[in-house]
Amino acid sequence: MVFKIFNFAGSLCFLLYGMKLMSDGIQKSAGQRLQKTLAFMTGNRFVGLLTGCVLTMLIQSSGATTVMLVSFVNAGLISLEQTAGVIFGANIGTTITAWIVALFGFNFKIETFAIPIFGLGYLLTIIKKHRKEGLGQAIMGFGLLFIGLGWLSKAFEFSPAMGQFIGSIQNFGVLSTTIAVLAGIVFTALIHSSSAMSAIVITMGYNHIISWEFGAAMIIGSSIGSTVDAVMASFGSNADAKRTALIHVGFNCATVVLALAIFKPFLTFVDFITPGNVEENMIFHIAMLNTAFKVMGTIIFLPFANTIARLTRILIKDDEKVDGTRKYHLEWNERLAAESPEGCVFRAQKEITFFSENVVEMFDELQAGLSNFDDTFIKERHPKILELEDYCDQMQELLSAYLVKCQHLHLSDEAKDNVQLMLRLVGEMESMSDCCLSISIQIKKALEKQVVFKKEDFNRLIPYFELGRQLLYFIHKNVSKVQHLTPEEFEFASDLEQQIDDERRELKRIARERLEKGADVRAELYYMDIVRQIEKIGDRCFDVAEDLR
Repeated sequence: MVFKIFNFAGSLCFLLYGMKLMSDGIQKSAGQRLQKTLAFMTGNRFVGLLTGCVLTMLIQSSGATTVMLVSFVNAGLISLEQTAGVIFGANIGTTITAWIVALFGFNFKIETFAIPIFGLGYLLTIIKKHRKEGLGQAIMGFGLLFIGLGWLSKAFEFSPAMGQFIGSIQNFGVLSTTIAVLAGIVFTALIHSSSAMSAIVITMGYNHIISWEFGAAMIIGSSIGSTVDAVMASFGSNADAKRTALIHVGFNCATVVLALAIFKPFLTFVDFITPGNVEENMIFHIAMLNTAFKVMGTIIFLPFANTIARLTRILIKDDEKVDGTRKYHLEWNERLAAESPEGCVFRAQKEITFFSENVVEMFDELQAGLSNFDDTFIKERHPKILELEDYCDQMQELLSAYLVKCQHLHLSDEAKDNVQLMLRLVGEMESMSDCCLSISIQIKKALEKQVVFKKEDFNRLIPYFELGRQLLYFIHKNVSKVQHLTPEEFEFASDLEQQIDDERRELKRIARERLEKGADVRAELYYMDIVRQIEKIGDRCFDVAEDLR
């Protein structure tokens, strides 16, 4: 008996590892396109439904989809209202595993081909020239999945006494259904995979260990157990992330209650739409029930997606706002790192965009303050620039630490390159924020000491500022994409940087001539320091352009 338990546990671990390897491999192979799809293809509930469904079918894990979803909501990448459709779609998408197992797991001996399939995948991972490591991992995972499935089927060969015991607990009517539902909830929560649970139930059905009704009840119960990943991912997150987890839990629980309320008629309906006798084709009946059950819930609740989101806002209050200095927060999500390493990189990408937005805001404050050169700069704009620069310092520290952690994840080559690029971008943008603060300090000192600049000096300085603003905005736009510049785009950045350098030399020549004619030395020094800092910002922007080249 002890050997049987360990045999079952080992087979299950093989199955789970195969699914995990396949999921990770597909995510690596696709790079961050999957995460971008999730973040940008959730415009309405129907598009969100399709996105969640297709994405989960591809990565073979509704847990990974919902963990990404909770993390992206926490980061502000998508809104709460957009999440409901994705959650509904993920529930449908996860049923694809049951169909793969039902169609390929038992009808022919795929286990025989599993070893060669695994070997092919391994060869792809070690051939670095073609950079197909992700695809290779996915193929290896596919092979391991069916090895584990074959072993799992053999592990269910019980003794006659054990078979009689399992059969006896299925003959108590409503009580047996309740036991099956609870077993589905608990076991799915323990293994963190409704897909694996459906594979186990189908295997038990194939070996005639469980009845049709008992297996159906276990599948229905697994829907609640599958929400454990979303709940765990929401720990320590903001209110909207917790609301996303609540939508997932509430939807799955409501669907389960509805299915159990019409349990007998629902099984009759599934039996009607599935070809073949239930005793002879139980594996297909279980796969069909899994899909029909989740499609039914989606049809009923999708029209009320926005209403459900509003209800969660009532049940979970907004986060309390803390007065005082802005604090930057960037939590490392272990669940996201485990379920979707590429998702961590995509999250960092969005934070880089946020970083560049803060630098642009600092520069805009400077340009507006210089246009209205008066004491309001000291009272309003300089304190804001100080706060933004402190915030940028916090971002550099936490974001750099986050990216260093990303380096240790199992990432695609593309994602690894992006992490290295983002580490350089963080340093460059922090240097830009320092330059902005230096300019702000010089303007503040000039105003406090009542330094008078001539009107023609301002007339020359404003266009110079505008050149810096154009280059900074160009960099901000392309940093948001974290992708290589085209030759034309790089040429545009190079031309702007050259114009800034040429203008600086001209302004410096004019200032030197004014000093030789007896101009105010203090005013000229402040003026040239501002000019020099703008050129430094241009240099940093061009460095970023070269990194993106």
